[in-house]
Amino acid sequence: MKSNYSNVAQLKELMTAPPMTAAKHAEVMRKRIADRRMVEEARELKKAEDGLHFGAR
Repeated sequence: MKSNYSNVAQLKELMTAPPMTAAKHAEVMRKRIADRRMVEEARELKKAEDGLHFGAR
């Protein structure tokens, strides 16, 4: 599984970059939460479908 926290930037780039604004941080967090919810919903849907197929046998 891909980690959302990995960063391949050089240390100098990280230390000299301007800090993230609150608005940008909120945008990133909203996207991360939306992505996680989408994955969880797909997982639950697949689990429900597998349960229906299993019970039909």
